[in-house]
Amino acid sequence: MALSGEKRPPPPVAASGGTRRKLILALFVSLSALFYKQIQPPPPKIPGSPGGPPVTATRTRLSDGRYLAYLESGVPKEEAKYKIIFVHGFDSCRYDALPISMELVQELGIYLLSFDRPGYAESDPHPGRTEKSVALDIAELADNLQLGPKFYLAGFSMGGEITWSCLKHIPHRLSGVAILGPVGNYWWPGLPANVSREAWYQQLAQDRWAVWVAHHLPWLTHWWNTQKVFPASSVIAYNPALLSEEDKLVIQKFAHRAYMIRPQGEHECLHRDMMVGFGRWSWSPLQLEDPFAGGGRGNKVHLLHGAEDRIVPASLSRHISGKLPWVVYHELPTSGHLFPIADGMADAIARSLLLGEDDDGPQPARDP
Repeated sequence: MALSGEKRPPPPVAASGGTRRKLILALFVSLSALFYKQIQPPPPKIPGSPGGPPVTATRTRLSDGRYLAYLESGVPKEEAKYKIIFVHGFDSCRYDALPISMELVQELGIYLLSFDRPGYAESDPHPGRTEKSVALDIAELADNLQLGPKFYLAGFSMGGEITWSCLKHIPHRLSGVAILGPVGNYWWPGLPANVSREAWYQQLAQDRWAVWVAHHLPWLTHWWNTQKVFPASSVIAYNPALLSEEDKLVIQKFAHRAYMIRPQGEHECLHRDMMVGFGRWSWSPLQLEDPFAGGGRGNKVHLLHGAEDRIVPASLSRHISGKLPWVVYHELPTSGHLFPIADGMADAIARSLLLGEDDDGPQPARDP
């Protein structure tokens, strides 16, 4: 019972509809801002900048101001009969070039140039990177190093996919091409749905999700591959389930690399690779024309793929080569994804690329 003269506190006033809407909106904005902050990739640590990795590589400056780090090997370019530019794959760098033996290098007079693709190792990142921009980078790199009007090109895995882009955008610069275990884009125009579907379901479920995000929600790629709620890319995690029996025999060559591949952070190298490789292309390798029509014996496009590849399904390469009669297709029946570093294979690849012949060593078995 209230004492005489004591005033009771007024009852709480119910929030009006307008106030509730404002509270819900404020909560939504706050949560959205928090989520936006969570999905933003950290800025890259640019080589040579404060807080960035030191520059130890030889580099060249491109016309837009970016630097590409590169590595020259083999005979001096002034003396070389054959000049090859190698395009490295996913989570690799300039040191992971095709391991051609010194005996073959000297025998044929081979100059080999490899480089860090944008965002990898000591090459500056390129936030606007596209499949076309990388092809143009390669042409400019060749010009800066005065390699002449034409050169041979070899690309592995994600670098193999980029060689398709070079055939599209700089075919006039190429003397011959070796495409090794190339990544395929499941959304390439003209790719039949059944072919794409077959290759799609050869991936692990978590890789299907990672690739789907990279294609449909590229702005979410960094968050997806760094969050801990759902399984992210098993390729980034080096899941041993992706290795074929032959891959297991050669993986140690990759496992003990002492050089830094991701010093700038994962986004501008690994995640950007996925966004570009599985992004929306306006064209397809299926639409390409023979860049060497009427050329000599060594002017060929060689496409090699391991039949036991568990990282990049061979079925896309098999279909594309079947539609492009000018592509010389070699399917390796017992090989997985890492066949280019198997003993003797690099020499066999080089002989096929430069001379149009197979060596007596491990020969790529031609698809019937």
